[in-house]
Amino acid sequence: MKKRLIILIIILLIISILLITYFNIQNAKTNIKQENNEQINIESSDNMKIYLKVNDNVLPVTLVNNSATDDLIKKLLKNDITIEMKEYGNFEKVGSIGFFLPTEDEYITTTAGDLILYQGDQLTIHYASNSWNYTRLGKIDNVTSEELRYILGIGDVQITLSINKN
Repeated sequence: MKKRLIILIIILLIISILLITYFNIQNAKTNIKQENNEQINIESSDNMKIYLKVNDNVLPVTLVNNSATDDLIKKLLKNDITIEMKEYGNFEKVGSIGFFLPTEDEYITTTAGDLILYQGDQLTIHYASNSWNYTRLGKIDNVTSEELRYILGIGDVQITLSINKN
């Protein structure tokens, strides 16, 4: 009788261990799926639009896919980002974003509408061409140099980056 009871207890322990292991594996699979879904949402930032608001103008920006834009999107999901921008070199507006993004600098020549990260914490909006080591963030859709100069105006300007159009 004692022997049967010991065998029954051992069988129950084995079943308990198997059930605990099974539920831990299922829980781990759920966590991995959630992490993968989050990653998919971030990875789908390639060709994602954000919006640049200047005065009464809302300009769509198509982002490139890099670590800087991934981090920028994460920030924008929490809050819009408002930047005070200054005229620089008669080819761009530049302003501090107030935090650092990862850089993937490469020597590029900008064109009108390029949204550029400079030194990890400066955003530049180019309305004319310039060549330098930059991290490209994206490009304002369907805007000419003249239109962009007019929208940005002369001197300092405040812009807001947003995930939402309004």
